Amino acid sequence: MNFKAFAHKSASYRISESCYDSACRAIVTLREELEEYIRRHPSFLDSLVPVKPIKPLPEIARRMHRASELTGLGPMAAVAGTIAQMACERSRAEGAREAAVENGGDMYLALRESLTLGLYAGQALAGQNLAFHISSERMPLAVCSSSGTMGHSLSLGRCDLATVFASDASLADGAATLAGNLVRTPEDLEPAVNRLLAIEGIGGVFLVKGEKIGLGGTLPELVSLADPDIKTKISRDRSELSSFPD
Repeated sequence: MNFKAFAHKSASYRISESCYDSACRAIVTLREELEEYIRRHPSFLDSLVPVKPIKPLPEIARRMHRASELTGLGPMAAVAGTIAQMACERSRAEGAREAAVENGGDMYLALRESLTLGLYAGQALAGQNLAFHISSERMPLAVCSSSGTMGHSLSLGRCDLATVFASDASLADGAATLAGNLVRTPEDLEPAVNRLLAIEGIGGVFLVKGEKIGLGGTLPELVSLADPDIKTKISRDRSELSSFPD
């Protein structure tokens, strides 16, 4: 599976060649739909807690509102995963046989072949040289990650890596942010895993803090992956909030 890069506004994407053109068009359209909604509903952009939707309500905003209600976070916590999934869905609707979009560590996979997804937890000892082997039978699948020690996205915690699996990328994205907020010390891992798994729709959780790992739910197979070039393949997130209109 080959991927191509695409940049729009301040966001960077990696998109499977199988759906590249249609996914790029979808991303541009989805951003326009969301920006128009934000102009009508400014608190949607800045709130760190759920806000009430207003009409007319585009599908992208509806999904983000729902993820916000389930996680207790502001709706923008789900923006990257939502765009990734909806871009794949629109590509499939246009005839793409498979699709994959990655948006700053948040991805939606609808592929016909298995995929090995490497993990990177920065300086944390746990999680090094590990990867998830995701079989085609598990897809479509959302895999969303957050960190309080890497990247520029807002996090209220110090989790080295929070990765969440779900069928709904909006929910997975918001839940990964929630997990990152909840973990400041290794002792926070188990309560955070339990908190996330109590949310309807969360399939699996994998958290890293220092030398400790917390995990639960139904996760893909963990495999060893010693890749000397791993740092060149890391998803570089950018702050989505800064790229949307005030």
